[in-house]
Amino acid sequence: MKKVTMMDVAKEANVSKSTVSQYINKRYDYMSVETKKRIKEAIEKLGYQPNYIAKSLKQKKTSTIGVIVANILHSFSTQVIRAVEDYCHEHDFHVIVCNADDDPEKEKKYVEMLQAKQVDGLIVFPTGGNVELFQQMVEQNFPLVFVDRRIEGLDVPSILLDNKKAITLAVEHLLERNYKRIGIITPSLIRKITPRIERIQGYKDALEKHGLELNEQYIKSVDVPLMKDTVKEMLELPEPPDALLAGNDLALMEVLKLVKEEGLEVPSKLAIVGVDDVSFASLFNPSLTTIAQPAFEMGTDAAERLLNRIKGSPVEHSCVTYYEPVLRKRQSS
Repeated sequence: MKKVTMMDVAKEANVSKSTVSQYINKRYDYMSVETKKRIKEAIEKLGYQPNYIAKSLKQKKTSTIGVIVANILHSFSTQVIRAVEDYCHEHDFHVIVCNADDDPEKEKKYVEMLQAKQVDGLIVFPTGGNVELFQQMVEQNFPLVFVDRRIEGLDVPSILLDNKKAITLAVEHLLERNYKRIGIITPSLIRKITPRIERIQGYKDALEKHGLELNEQYIKSVDVPLMKDTVKEMLELPEPPDALLAGNDLALMEVLKLVKEEGLEVPSKLAIVGVDDVSFASLFNPSLTTIAQPAFEMGTDAAERLLNRIKGSPVEHSCVTYYEPVLRKRQSS
């Protein structure tokens, strides 16, 4: 079959080829309702499919961005992705999502692949590696936004939760409920991931602020598969913690697995507060006290900043935006 061209649509609709091009690119400013209707009907009748590759080559833009998440299993990550996709859909941009699985090498391959596909910009939850690669992208003026994490020394707009305040809210809530031996568990700090570092520091600062002695045995940062055994060891101490902060949703899941396996009574034996307001928090028995992040707002902000940058807005060097956490008080604390 002969491929239908833009000129075929123009002849069928009795308009010029440039008018069809304007219609396809949604430039309707000086186009009558009748003209738009004729072009629409011609496209449907002929089955015309615009050549987006040719359009991209001509405009030197693909109207596509990449999103590289460090770990797509985090509820926060999926919520941010949804907000990014919603915003981009409204602005006629496509989104390619990649999961780095907390692996800097995998992250690097995805960056290179997405650049090869000529995406117009990237939203990245950086793994903590690839500093030189991102520095090179900054020097090349490539549109880039970081979410959830930042990399010291890189002038990249970054959108994060106020992690220190989040943990302070949790600690002060537990102190109000008369818990004094408060522990915290997070994933490993080996790659110095921003929220983990800041949450541990916020925990230490909150204890110091309220005159509580810091017990290093109550602070654990390990890989997720080791978390259950690590928490179990904490609870077997001569003076075990009477409350525990789960540093993210994956940590919370491991704590809850242990609670179930050991038959621990919550909160009488162990109070629990989780960072990330997981979807089942209000349904769990007892319902879970959590620190919520405004994930959709953060995702929308990231997408808006990136698209503005792609469209030529001035570069926001060293711009770090912190979002406010919200304490959701429930029955687990």
